[in-house]
Amino acid sequence: MLESAYEAALAHELGRRGLSVRTQVPIDIRYEDLRIVGGFRADLIVDQIVLVELKALAGTLPVHKRQTITYLRFTGLPIGLLLNFGAPTMKDGITRLVHRL
Repeated sequence: MLESAYEAALAHELGRRGLSVRTQVPIDIRYEDLRIVGGFRADLIVDQIVLVELKALAGTLPVHKRQTITYLRFTGLPIGLLLNFGAPTMKDGITRLVHRL
């Protein structure tokens, strides 16, 4: 399936469990005195605490972890999950990331 299908299903399931879920959340980029509105997009933000980046690949690369950490930096959120639905098992596809805890 496409990442967008996993995103919709996961957002639905999390919402059914009473969590607040926002999808495709614009992330502004700040560089010195420059602000780029919506320079990035977070796949999911759950309860304003956890940023979730979704992939559907045979395997993730270091760039995917850096992408998620960058999103955490710009949003100020402390916890990130990189979920790869293309991994052999979901357990293998979960990477937990923490920024400034």
